[in-house]
Amino acid sequence: MHADDDGPEQSPATRETVMRYHLSWKRRDLDSVMALYHPAIQYNDFFQNRVLGLDELREYVRVSMPRESDEALEHCDRIRIDGNTAFIQYEVTLRGGSGLVSFRSSEAITVKDGLIWRVNEYASLVRETAAAAQASNRRPAASRLGLSPRQLSFMADDLQSYFQRQQPYLDPELDLQRVAKECGYSRNQISYLLNQVLGQSFYRYVNQARLQHVLRGLDTATPPLRIDERAFAAGFNSLSAFYSCFRQHTGQSPMAYAKQISLRARAQDSP
Repeated sequence: MHADDDGPEQSPATRETVMRYHLSWKRRDLDSVMALYHPAIQYNDFFQNRVLGLDELREYVRVSMPRESDEALEHCDRIRIDGNTAFIQYEVTLRGGSGLVSFRSSEAITVKDGLIWRVNEYASLVRETAAAAQASNRRPAASRLGLSPRQLSFMADDLQSYFQRQQPYLDPELDLQRVAKECGYSRNQISYLLNQVLGQSFYRYVNQARLQHVLRGLDTATPPLRIDERAFAAGFNSLSAFYSCFRQHTGQSPMAYAKQISLRARAQDSP
């Protein structure tokens, strides 16, 4: 990311400070970031409706920093500098759920005496599902939980990785409390991520994971398929819930889907 050299009132000192700040974030160098904050820093996070001073910023920065150098964060524009203020725009994509949810964020960073004196950070949901679009206006919930867009992205990634690695959905008694505990978050935080951001209930999220498990098994299975048995083995405790989830995802009944697989198998076996 390069600063815009065409700005009519660009300050070299502002440019140097902001670039050091940007690179320190990218390198995940917490001490270097903190050293660039002015003692009277005021950090305004308008997504959470929070104002942070220097004594609160270290933990805020620590949990918001990228975990890896290839974090799913895309800059939307060059760093623009006007006088003692720089403007940065980027998009954070949540790596969980359907992959349709991301946050568009922008920061206005004001420099004083060679240090970051003021940060105004704005964020809003973009490309969200209809359910999440309605939920995006419920900012007080996000404020109470203290979750920034970056933290929500980490949480979605952790949730998805946990489901892929541990396959907790195979337990028909799986509940939200257990998922939250094993992911390292609170029950309210996971609930907020699912309902308010990804736009789906906990049980829908779990049943979609169970259905994907069934479908993966069917792709390599040989007749007879015994789909109902596979549904229970995947964690479904109700055939009606399984049939409903199956039809919503595939547009077919399990019986019709199984018939197609059987026909393909016979066609491959025939000379």
